[in-house]
Amino acid sequence: MACTFCHKGDAAAVDMKTAHNGIVKRPSDNLKICGMCHKPIAENYGKSLHYTSAGQRHGVGGRFSEAEVKTFDEKVFETACRSCHASCGDCHVKAPAVGGLSIGLIEGHKYVKRNEGKTCAFCHGGRVYPEFTGEYGGSVDVHYQKGMMCMECHKKAEFHGDGNAYRSKQEVGDRPKCQNCHKFGSQKEYKMTTRIAHEKHQGKVSCYGCHSSGEYRQCYDCHLGTGSTSKPGFILGKNPRNMKEVTTLRLIPTVRDTFAKAGIKMENFDQLPNYWNAPVHNIKKRTDRTRNCDACHVEKKNFLTKETLIPNGSKANEGLIHSPKAIPIQR
Repeated sequence: MACTFCHKGDAAAVDMKTAHNGIVKRPSDNLKICGMCHKPIAENYGKSLHYTSAGQRHGVGGRFSEAEVKTFDEKVFETACRSCHASCGDCHVKAPAVGGLSIGLIEGHKYVKRNEGKTCAFCHGGRVYPEFTGEYGGSVDVHYQKGMMCMECHKKAEFHGDGNAYRSKQEVGDRPKCQNCHKFGSQKEYKMTTRIAHEKHQGKVSCYGCHSSGEYRQCYDCHLGTGSTSKPGFILGKNPRNMKEVTTLRLIPTVRDTFAKAGIKMENFDQLPNYWNAPVHNIKKRTDRTRNCDACHVEKKNFLTKETLIPNGSKANEGLIHSPKAIPIQR
């Protein structure tokens, strides 16, 4: 297949200028081109979260009034959020420009089936990937240490989509779960203390709550117009999507005047918290909390408190504060 099959242009021309007339620089922006050969994948991908960026739209939409949702769609979503969507070529040929930076072609002008270190890391390199590899926070995830990469847990259907249009990743059923590989109550749990810990905390504390190994990236002031601030931090509190569970929380730096320039006041700002449950990718078998119950139940270390809430944040933040109960002493 010649270049013109995807990029168009004039293959019969003898000079460069004429040959490049009508050239399509990013043919995979039009999924129909990839769909000529990869029809089922392209059809699914057109509805996937990587392509639609629907998660970004839905994530903030709960803060808006009905009129503000319309304004957001017209003035913000298509021009800002949608710029992050990935075409087929962004993963398989050339990395997209993120924040004005680009690594260019992944491996010459070859189609690459998978290269998580370049494709996943470039878009998810602010938080997830550097935490996973230990470049941020200083603690390498145990799965990365053992040679595992992104697609060991995240399967192809997650990237390409399954043909359904979801509003956010929370709606996707077949997402990675620790329990897919680590069964509670299995014969591998030789230590009685391990079995008891899992039984007592199951349904009450997420795996990350105990096994996240250390500080991860928290972002502040991203939308205040004064420049973002990144700080390491470790936060435990109630899961806003499941208030019965304690988990690791990550600060989402949406502030009250984030979309003020677009005329959006966010009339329902206080309906959603600024802290959200975070599947932190810096897992270890042994951490401060797995070694000693006192880290949570006596010292109450790293738990969200009224004093540590961000100033002028959402009123919903207070609902995530959790104070662990003291462990009763057996006499």
